Amino acid sequence: MTHKRYRRKAYWNRPTMGWWERLYLPEILRGLGITSRVFLRNMGKWMTGRKGALTTYYPEERRRDYARHNRGKHVLTQRPDGSPQCIACNMCATVCPAKVIEIEAAFDPDDFAHPKYPARFEIDYSRCVFCGLCVEACPEDAIRMVAEVPNLPSGRRLQMWIGKEELLTWNPQRDVAKPYPPKNPPLQGEGRVGMGSASRPALAHPAADLPLEGAGVRPPTSASTRVPQ
Repeated sequence: MTHKRYRRKAYWNRPTMGWWERLYLPEILRGLGITSRVFLRNMGKWMTGRKGALTTYYPEERRRDYARHNRGKHVLTQRPDGSPQCIACNMCATVCPAKVIEIEAAFDPDDFAHPKYPARFEIDYSRCVFCGLCVEACPEDAIRMVAEVPNLPSGRRLQMWIGKEELLTWNPQRDVAKPYPPKNPPLQGEGRVGMGSASRPALAHPAADLPLEGAGVRPPTSASTRVPQ
């Protein structure tokens, strides 16, 4: 059995090298010359106190074309009392493709609007891909990403674990799109309808005060509710 010899497909825009390029060594020297010329020019500007062509000393300096909506370090927004806006729903941790967000939920009985809050909120920036999906998935405007990344790069992995306190305080923001009422204890006679709603007064059933028929007393009937014979 004979096999057909493989022939590489020829493209119409295939580059062709001349005899000078086929010598290989002259092209290597030409590339080194370009690199050395740019290096020496920038070094000369730096030694004479002038700014280099491509060097930006971030974060003290920033380029003019720096993206205004750059996805940088995360921020946990605050409520008016300073507590986190987060309700520990874990939607950001669920949608995160790199699985870098860890949340430990806790219960606050004094908060009748949302008693669930994060006791621990941590982000591992050594694996974060800065995709911004956590910001898009949050239903409470509790997590944001700002353009700055101060003190974020580090040579130690443990220093790139950012906790709740730093996320709340390094760039505090309280202009949330969904504000919550302050923590107030319920008034007398009020009850909670659900965890996701504020306290409301408990409504009594209209027949709660009527006597029972088994006790030998018939409930009163009005003319509008009397059944015709």
